[in-house]
Amino acid sequence: MNYCESVENSITSEFRETIWLPFLDAVKRYKLIENGDKIAVCISGGKDSMLLAKLVQLLHRQGNINFTPVFIVMDPGYNEKNRLQIEKNCALLEIPAQIFESDIFDVTASVKGNPCYLCARMRRGHLYARAKELGCGKIALGHHFSDVIETTLIGMFYGSQLQGMMPKIHSTNFEGMELIRPLYCVNEEDVIKWRDFNSLEFIRCACRLTEQCELEEDDNSSSKRLEAKRLIKRLKKDYPDVEKSIFESIHNLDLNGFPGYKANGRVYDFNELYSSDSE
Repeated sequence: MNYCESVENSITSEFRETIWLPFLDAVKRYKLIENGDKIAVCISGGKDSMLLAKLVQLLHRQGNINFTPVFIVMDPGYNEKNRLQIEKNCALLEIPAQIFESDIFDVTASVKGNPCYLCARMRRGHLYARAKELGCGKIALGHHFSDVIETTLIGMFYGSQLQGMMPKIHSTNFEGMELIRPLYCVNEEDVIKWRDFNSLEFIRCACRLTEQCELEEDDNSSSKRLEAKRLIKRLKKDYPDVEKSIFESIHNLDLNGFPGYKANGRVYDFNELYSSDSE
């Protein structure tokens, strides 16, 4: 058994209950990968997207679903060290990734404040465009269970809205394209355990802003996502299933219990809903 085979074996043995089965559950529950699909699996070089690529590769090899995966890496302006690390990991894990380049880091470097939102939108646009060129109808991203929980909390605390992260969405700018999140039921803690178990090294975001934040990071870091992570960690000490509860809550919304909500671009306020109930 070579190194790649050992990594693959760990997914279906040591991490069968925490990674492999939750991945299969998400694929089936939300109908993320179906017969006839051609999917662009997007690799950023981090732990999540590299695990995603491996999982999709194993699912394809299993043959239960007749689909075609294409593995793509967008280089938004990585430094030489990070670019080489991605190439090394793709070779090590035997992932036949196609690399293409963009100038996203150069463009967002001139943005004042926090350019992360613009960077994410530009990345997604480039990925959709390349996937479409390759004849793919879907792009797969490495957002996981923990991202879902954190995004929900961030929306409540800082965005004044109760909004989750969907397991799949239709693209608004690329007709006929979908975005899927096959790691939707996989906890980040288990991704980290898988990485460490196999002594793997991956890059992080690797943008200039992130590199600077890591140099300055302390207990007063202003990262909203980091704050959400810390809050969840504290809550889990007293309520170990708090993440599961939040996850299930966004699947069991009772609209009759909300004084207002938004659906399909329309806002429904309390008075309108209350009047309708009484009629």
